[in-house]
Amino acid sequence: MRRWTALGVLSAAGLMTVLDGSIVTVAMPAIQQDVGFSPAGLSWMVNAYLIPFGGLLLLAGRLGDLVGRRAMFLAGIVVFTAASLLAGLATGPGMLIAARFLQGVGSAMASAVVLGILVTLFTEPGERGKAIAIFSFTGAAGASIGQVLGGVLTDLLSWPWIFFINVPIGVATIALALRALPRDRGAGLSGGADVIGAALVTSGLMLGIYTIVKVEQYGWTAAHTLGLGAVSLALLAGFVARQATAAQPLMPLRILRSRNVAGANIAQMLSLSAMFAFQVLVALHMQKVLGYGALETGLAMLPAAVGIGTVSLFVSARLSARFGARTVLLTGLTLLIAAMVLLSRIPVRAGYVTDLLPVMLLISGGGLVLPALATLGMSGARESDAGLASGLFSTTQQVGMAIGVAVLSTLAASRTENLLAAGHSSAAALTGGYRLAFTTSAGLLAAALLVSVLVLRRGPGAAVPASAGAPSTAA
Repeated sequence: MRRWTALGVLSAAGLMTVLDGSIVTVAMPAIQQDVGFSPAGLSWMVNAYLIPFGGLLLLAGRLGDLVGRRAMFLAGIVVFTAASLLAGLATGPGMLIAARFLQGVGSAMASAVVLGILVTLFTEPGERGKAIAIFSFTGAAGASIGQVLGGVLTDLLSWPWIFFINVPIGVATIALALRALPRDRGAGLSGGADVIGAALVTSGLMLGIYTIVKVEQYGWTAAHTLGLGAVSLALLAGFVARQATAAQPLMPLRILRSRNVAGANIAQMLSLSAMFAFQVLVALHMQKVLGYGALETGLAMLPAAVGIGTVSLFVSARLSARFGARTVLLTGLTLLIAAMVLLSRIPVRAGYVTDLLPVMLLISGGGLVLPALATLGMSGARESDAGLASGLFSTTQQVGMAIGVAVLSTLAASRTENLLAAGHSSAAALTGGYRLAFTTSAGLLAAALLVSVLVLRRGPGAAVPASAGAPSTAA
């Protein structure tokens, strides 16, 4: 029973961090007016959170293995909760951006070790499948609830309450975690305190994510993008070289020898690039082309979120237990490809029931993809590397999301500009841009399907073994 209480704690933390990512976007106009952000400065409401979140996940995951995953999780929730209170009390742009940065740090610390804790609590494949499905469900719920809740809190109360709501959730999560999460003794900092490697990977990831999120402002071929991108790649290449030679590497490269770990992370990066960009671009299409309001858009996208949550909670684990996580993943990716193909042909005057609702229902395939990827991504990790595998999985997730939005938004905007220059109406030009983005999304998902077929091994994905250091038989 204690394990399931612990799962509830981990899911609540996941809900809080996902909720925070989506709830802010709805309140940004009110924040800009009240706090005094410039249009360019407002983007840092998102960027100040994404950069430390994505950049610190790998480091936080490994530190969780060294100092204890429970301790890392608790410290992360404390930092996130305190930063949320600071954000709600902010009186100027600088204070609010600093609070958002700290929120990103806390989210990285907590999120990096969640899957590592989960897979060591649930070692039996059937129970693990159910646990991962429940955790995936809370993520889908957080994304959908955030869009609606952000509008309600901002309209009925005021924008600070989108941050204040995290405080009671955080306090309750800390109180329950102290009781429910098992104490674990990490290997100690002497077991892998690679300071040089930590500096290389953290700076490389943070600089890379910063470069990606600024692509929309500078463009892909600008000196800013190419220069910083090259530096970021050089830092990450230096990190890999360091890990191959260091006596106590931060990320032992043995973890990538598992075909399931490597393949699942590549497939996740491709899949999340398409899925997160879909969430952003289809919302823009509804508002800019079809004239939907913010609340209407959230409600229109609700079937997709409910479908993902329902499938992940009630269907995914059962199918994985019977047919294997790889087969479930391939089925889910096929459904998502079908959804993107439909969107690539969406008409200018699209009807919700005829054109959009079928897409929202097919997007339920994400409820098969996300839990299957999590199962496969953790299946080849030793128990002593569970935090690292969790951090790596979360890192590819965040990088994939950032790349997807940057690439597909830029493609859509460029196509729209060309169509406007050719004399098309605004609605037709915007629709043409979104069609190109959705076609590219279908290609990304097809690439994820190909990687899954060629790289991932058959079978449900073995559990992380109970004995530390024992290799997984599924890897």
